[in-house]
Amino acid sequence: MTTTEHDALSELFRFRPSLAVTLLRDLLHHPVPPYKHIGVLEGDFTQTMSTEYRADRVLVLKDARGSPRLGVVVEVQRRIDENKRWAWPVYWMALRAKLRCDAVVLVLCLDNTTAAWAAQPIALGAGEQLSLRVVGPGQLPMLLGASKAKRLPELAVLSAMAHGNDGPEGVQAVLKAFGAVAKLDGERGRFYTDLILARLNEAARQELEEAMQKYEYQSEFARKYYGEGLAEGEARGLAEGKAEAVVAVLEGRGLKVTATQRKRILACRDLARLDRWLLKALTATTTAALLPTRKPAARATKTPAARKPGR
Repeated sequence: MTTTEHDALSELFRFRPSLAVTLLRDLLHHPVPPYKHIGVLEGDFTQTMSTEYRADRVLVLKDARGSPRLGVVVEVQRRIDENKRWAWPVYWMALRAKLRCDAVVLVLCLDNTTAAWAAQPIALGAGEQLSLRVVGPGQLPMLLGASKAKRLPELAVLSAMAHGNDGPEGVQAVLKAFGAVAKLDGERGRFYTDLILARLNEAARQELEEAMQKYEYQSEFARKYYGEGLAEGEARGLAEGKAEAVVAVLEGRGLKVTATQRKRILACRDLARLDRWLLKALTATTTAALLPTRKPAARATKTPAARKPGR
């Protein structure tokens, strides 16, 4: 039976089918033929027998004329399941027969034990074996460069999920991923952020909160005044950077930030308050829940002027 995380990981390849090419070519160094387009196929490999075979995601790389060049079966595997070693060869052979081209089974695992199991060749009989292409924590980079993370946000998400519980470096991987998804559209940004947070254990969440408090979100304004050595400029720049981080985390999680709310956050210069907002931004369900309602200022009542005697 599939789980929420299982289905969510499969969705990464629907949002960005080229993620499969990145994993195969760049991480596993598997030869990928030149292609022009990647199509998404139905994953139903129902056979004439009564058993139904359904893959998590099936992709096809096509050339400029639309001819299939490589079929890719993507399987998300969260635990050891010996039944899959009987199903995976069926996926491979069925896709080759359907597309009339080479095919490969790509298995994504987020723990080393399952990855090592999946990487074992599958005996097909008559001395033949099927070797799968397996991506586990050992193949996923701990940290991506900022530009690469923004260019490949789904890879940054996988790295954060695989390594987020691995101490301080894992926390940095999570922060990198948050920065990478901050500019995505609301639905995807929130989906990716929630996917990462759901993977973190309590210790990692605590480390993340502490890192968010200590992290210096320095803006251009901050760097300018640091260079001039002005304490006032340093404080203002740090506050500005943290305020920008609050907005980035909220929008990265897909939460709507109105113009009024944005103006209020960016105008705040209280570092302690910004730290509280930054932590709450990780789990808040709405931006309004993050910001306390302001009480309207009480109107001053005019005291009637005392009349002078005789008037």
